[in-house]
Amino acid sequence: MSDGLIVPCPKCGAKNRINPARLDEAVCGKCKTPIMDGKPLAVDAAGFETHVLQSAVPVVVDFWAPWCSPCRMMAPAFEQAAADLRSVRFVKLDTQAEPALASRNGIQSIPTMALFRGGRETARVSGAMNAVQIVSWVRQNLS
Repeated sequence: MSDGLIVPCPKCGAKNRINPARLDEAVCGKCKTPIMDGKPLAVDAAGFETHVLQSAVPVVVDFWAPWCSPCRMMAPAFEQAAADLRSVRFVKLDTQAEPALASRNGIQSIPTMALFRGGRETARVSGAMNAVQIVSWVRQNLS
């Protein structure tokens, strides 16, 4: 399976070679956690590097902050979208805790979602969305 995707485990960070056709069934070889568990993963700067910039799977990043009411209102919709699109990794980056990373990514308003493929940003949208809108936005930008 030399053509498999290298995907880090959301729990222990171990890199796993995964058959793309079986991504939704894959478990970590080290800790046995599902690789794509359908839940958003909170990341810091190191986690952003591992789970976003080095990711072999598409990643949707929610740039948010705990004091932001629209961000908190969108959180359940983001979780639902993650459950609906299990072939995409969903991560949350707290811009208050990681202001330098938010600045490097040009985040000027929150909530902002960015889609990354192969470690590069390919799409961005700002403003709160419901789960249907998030899923539609991701699918549109993956095709």
